[in-house]
Amino acid sequence: MSDLFNFDKQFNKLIIGTDEAGRGPAAGGVYAAAVHFDKVTDGLIRDLAILNDSKKLTPKKRESIYNTILDNTLNKIVCVEVDEIESINILNSSLKAMNIACSFVAGKLENNLTLVDGNKLIKNYAYPQQYIIKGDSKSASIAAASILAKVTRDRYMLRLHDEFPMYNWAKNAGYLTKEHIEAIDKYGLTKYHRPSFLRKHFEAVKQLSLI
Repeated sequence: MSDLFNFDKQFNKLIIGTDEAGRGPAAGGVYAAAVHFDKVTDGLIRDLAILNDSKKLTPKKRESIYNTILDNTLNKIVCVEVDEIESINILNSSLKAMNIACSFVAGKLENNLTLVDGNKLIKNYAYPQQYIIKGDSKSASIAAASILAKVTRDRYMLRLHDEFPMYNWAKNAGYLTKEHIEAIDKYGLTKYHRPSFLRKHFEAVKQLSLI
């Protein structure tokens, strides 16, 4: 845990970490979060002892530190919805969500540096930034952002599940599991699906129907 915070300290700047959740699913919006730890205490380090890349933690563990991160950081969580994903594509939508979230936090801090998880910089971003490959397992701020983005999106998908339970988004979070694909074939698409993500599937179904 200390290593994650020490990674951020090495830059001698006020660090903002950012990560996204929901680039891969075929349903639902994409979320991004920006996080800055204003004050890091021994108690906070203990409370966040399990902090890591959100994908390496169980849903229960992510939920257990979600509020601790919210309460001890300057943060912003942003969603770009399906209509915009279909209009500008998923990469640009992810970067747009990051831009909005990070700009909100950076605008409140002087001498800041934004650490972006992955290998892409945020387009049209007005503040200093640096991408960090596998940053969610190196930087405390990025790891915390990954938790906020992932938990918030999972809760959002639970709400969508209540509206369309036949797709079981409560379990698959919109990813194209076998069960999800079978439900799409049976019930069709909803307003929350990303048609561009399903183009190849429907082309394959059409070709099979012609055989």
